[in-house]
Amino acid sequence: MTLTRRRSVLLAGLTGTLIPVLGTTAEAAVRYYSVAPGVRLNVRSGPGTGYAIVRVLPEGASVPINCQTPGTTVTGPYGTSNIWDNIGNGEYVSDAYVYTGSDGYVASRCA
Repeated sequence: MTLTRRRSVLLAGLTGTLIPVLGTTAEAAVRYYSVAPGVRLNVRSGPGTGYAIVRVLPEGASVPINCQTPGTTVTGPYGTSNIWDNIGNGEYVSDAYVYTGSDGYVASRCA
């Protein structure tokens, strides 16, 4: 499932004044990644196994990856990784349980 968000596009004129451009939209698509089949995945409050579990994702879940950050090294269905995926405000899952098609970063680093 792809979600899109529309917003107005403004251009700066030569004088620095913002000028709306009619009929133009910019879309920011959110991409979802599948959690390993048959896995109920712990969502933690930070990027590591020492952080509290804030909820558990059901089998068959998909997650957005807002940003990624290093943390505790975890071994899962998709290898061993210290990359943690931020899936929401204060919500992290180990990248070793999320199918991204890459062993590295697929999103920007979390600030």
